[in-house]
Amino acid sequence: MSQARVFASVDELRAAVGEELGPTPWVEIDQKRIDLFAEATGDHQWIHVDPEKAAQGPFGTTIAHGYLTLSLIPSLMPELMRVEGVRMGVNYGVNKVRFPAPVPVGSQLRASAQIAEVSEMPEGVQLVTRITIERAGGDKPVCVAETVARFYL
Repeated sequence: MSQARVFASVDELRAAVGEELGPTPWVEIDQKRIDLFAEATGDHQWIHVDPEKAAQGPFGTTIAHGYLTLSLIPSLMPELMRVEGVRMGVNYGVNKVRFPAPVPVGSQLRASAQIAEVSEMPEGVQLVTRITIERAGGDKPVCVAETVARFYL
């Protein structure tokens, strides 16, 4: 486990294209988190929220929503990196997202990332980061996402 990489300026960020970051500490995905996500999104599909029925399903237990896994990125990114010397940073979107493997309840997840691209924009830079979220004991990532952030000077 590594500590967050601190970029003192956008110049340092530009120079870090290709750099690998992480991994973060492990985060547990318990049923309470899954249920709260279902409440927040209105997605109450049985495979996520009905342990009894899910026990008879394809995974033998409930699984986290894919979008719950994706929603962990804002809490995991500060564990991977921080950019200083900017007025503000904003989430600008996602280019690609895939969920190659399920996240059974009780899983431990962590993220790593790669600085993929830093491009100029009128008042700062745009950062594309490739993020991989893995499950302890899993043989495939549970989420692979290419996120876009903007940092304003």
